[in-house]
Amino acid sequence: MIKNSSKIINLIKVETVEMRGIVKQFPGVLANDHINFDVHVGEVHTLLGENGAGKSTLMKILYGIYHQDEGEIYVNGKLVNIRSPLDAIRLGIGMVHQHFMLVPTLTVAENVALGLPSSRKFLLDLDMVTERIKELVKINGLYVDPEAKVWQLSVGEQQRVEILKVLYRGASLLILDEPTAVLTPQEVEELFHVLRSMIKRGYTIIFISHKLREVLSLSNRITILRDGKVVKTLPAVEATQEKLARLMVGREVLLQVEHPAVKLGKVALALEGIWVQGDEGLHALRGIDLEVHSGEILGIAGVSGNGQSELAEVIAGLRKPTQGKVFIKGINVTNWSPSQLLDYGLSYIPEERMRDGVVQEFNIEENLILKDHIHPPYAKGIFMNFHKIGQESERLIKNFDIRTPSRYTSLKSLSGGNIQKLILARELSRKPSVLVAAQPTRGLDISATEYVHRQLIEQRIKLKTATLLISDDLDEILSLADRIAVIYEGEIMGVVKRNEVSVEELGMMMGGVHKDNIP
Repeated sequence: MIKNSSKIINLIKVETVEMRGIVKQFPGVLANDHINFDVHVGEVHTLLGENGAGKSTLMKILYGIYHQDEGEIYVNGKLVNIRSPLDAIRLGIGMVHQHFMLVPTLTVAENVALGLPSSRKFLLDLDMVTERIKELVKINGLYVDPEAKVWQLSVGEQQRVEILKVLYRGASLLILDEPTAVLTPQEVEELFHVLRSMIKRGYTIIFISHKLREVLSLSNRITILRDGKVVKTLPAVEATQEKLARLMVGREVLLQVEHPAVKLGKVALALEGIWVQGDEGLHALRGIDLEVHSGEILGIAGVSGNGQSELAEVIAGLRKPTQGKVFIKGINVTNWSPSQLLDYGLSYIPEERMRDGVVQEFNIEENLILKDHIHPPYAKGIFMNFHKIGQESERLIKNFDIRTPSRYTSLKSLSGGNIQKLILARELSRKPSVLVAAQPTRGLDISATEYVHRQLIEQRIKLKTATLLISDDLDEILSLADRIAVIYEGEIMGVVKRNEVSVEELGMMMGGVHKDNIP
């Protein structure tokens, strides 16, 4: 029993968890196919696999969000029936989700206490909650002010609040779902330092991630899932990034794309003093100056929500700047419509592919010709050239490896990776002089990501396309970009060559330190 400031928690110290023969089926999908998985006290056991491999489903079963169709779960050798997250919490199991579940206008203490009974019945006991949080902060190194409003905290501090919520409820086994997705490199290191110290004090962690370097850095054991089945469980000391990628995909995967030098051409895209208002009425971009040359990939690095979406939209003609100018090939295109920009050589891979990149009610062929259906070769005057449309669609489906029964297949039946390939096929086949690629591999598995990377590099080499690559994945930026511009709260903290900057320096800029102020 652990004495809590607001209530008594019946905490079971988790020594072992075993999941035996777990089966979970959804309509048309066998998500978990007789999976065996175990975790022991004082270890980090990572679940690794492509999208749709069954990782999150398995952990949602352990946390009580789903219930298995077949199989058994044992906690400390005892058969348990976990029907809800409340059952899991009572067993000492907590889960920190990828997307934070915090109320920004409430304090840290109020968020931690939310949903829990007060020890004073109808009166709040936030003073007692605050004291208990301070104890947990001190013990676990999760430094955060209990009285601070959540909206005042950095992303890393907000994640600590999520961990504190789980610890406050008495969990000794933590399931962490993609915990580093929105953190700077420094915040990742701080998180890993906290997790390692917690492991030493007897906590247990199940870590879900797709970042192979981080998995190898933190894990004791790694279990790889593919198509709902366990492929292999191995100690981290016996693994390499190449070996893990091969187990995940079932073939050799090129983790680092070749990046041959290309002679840069003239400036193809330029932004001068761009100010843009965000959806909440505040300025999302503040005096942005950028240049991208023909044959160059300029990466935009930064923690999500610092103006990246607005930057892509203002270039694509989807958002008007309040100040400043946008130039393409030396022509002022500020406030041009998206169709005018397309005709002038701009292609755009949107961040929200389902909302902005495709028409879900159309089939594959219709989506492939979506932006050029009124132009040759898809049209002859006012008439559609259906023979040519069919030829070009089949060519693009083959060249971009879009996995589909036919070009007439509904878009809704495609996987996320194949939808992204379709968007790439459409946008790159237009042979653009300027390409804006916003989060081009978000949500894609490792094989689809490899394909997208190859296409972007090939476009850079063959067509000398000027590419603005916006990505939250710093590894992706470092792999593809020639130069990197770091954005923080709508301002550029510096522009650097990728081979002349360290990850630590990029992390400092992502946290708001200007390049000129880095020692």
